[in-house]
Amino acid sequence: MTGSTDITSVEALEAVLGQTPPAMHLKVIDHLDTGALAWLSRSPLGFAGFGSAEGLRVTLAGGAAGFAEGDARTLRIPLAMLDDPALPAIGAPVGALFLLPGVGETLRVNGRVSGLEDGAVQVEVGECYGHCAKAMIRSRFWDAAAMETPQEAAPFTDAVRFVALASMSAQGWADLSPKGDPAGGMVQLERDVLWFADRPGNRRMDSFRNIIEQPRVALALLVPGSTSVARIHGRARITTDPAIRERFAVQGKVPSLAIGVEIAGLELRESAALKRAALWPVTPEKSIEPTKLFIAHIKLNRNRGWAAALARASIAVPGMSTLMQKGLEKDYKDNLY
Repeated sequence: MTGSTDITSVEALEAVLGQTPPAMHLKVIDHLDTGALAWLSRSPLGFAGFGSAEGLRVTLAGGAAGFAEGDARTLRIPLAMLDDPALPAIGAPVGALFLLPGVGETLRVNGRVSGLEDGAVQVEVGECYGHCAKAMIRSRFWDAAAMETPQEAAPFTDAVRFVALASMSAQGWADLSPKGDPAGGMVQLERDVLWFADRPGNRRMDSFRNIIEQPRVALALLVPGSTSVARIHGRARITTDPAIRERFAVQGKVPSLAIGVEIAGLELRESAALKRAALWPVTPEKSIEPTKLFIAHIKLNRNRGWAAALARASIAVPGMSTLMQKGLEKDYKDNLY
């Protein structure tokens, strides 16, 4: 599944999207700080992509808030809280994403499985950072009531509003990225290919770089309000094909890129993790302020140099948390598409 409009190099990718702003790398830390641990203590749902020699698979993890825990170097998830407890293997790369009820921002944690002990998978943390709220806003993830969904693939995908995309680099590091859009515009199933659009986000472009290096991906497709989930794995490609991109136009804005996944496997089933998490109707989590986590991570980031020093100086300004929140709200309003 290739075409003349495919993006097959980082240079071609950056020619379309530009380079990742250096500031984006400053919000990443290599451990779980107090803010991340507090986030986990309030999270009832997570997504995890596990890599292997055969590729990637994605699963959900959920339960009462705090089902996942850890310390500075290790994330622990009880195997009983995973929809697919057989997926983790020692040394396997992991990309994870954790949600807070009613909160648009998410927490991303990447690493490797370091242990399977005491009924839990232990992940040695390599990266930890907060992710912006755009995917959750576009999907209206929290604006839902408990509902039933179609149990056939085509009508289910038509209703999908949220996707968790797991990818893996050629060096064997996994990443899991949230995607969100209204029903009918999130994904389109075309025979054995699932299409979706790139939308403005954090501009790290990890998923794209991974797909260019090695195309095997896995996805979890959700309809907010439902406890059903479709899991897909296959080979992905990135395209600038205008005819495909125009299918995903919103508010007159055509996405710069589209991603097609040639489906090798598709499974639609009930998620025990979603049932345990009982997300809808939502009771918003108000004890965690994402902007404070963003600021803390910039301070804790180990990068040096003038750009890092300038960023740290800027966040030392009194009231920066409020200023950052206002900046995010404006960005969420003006740059969703």
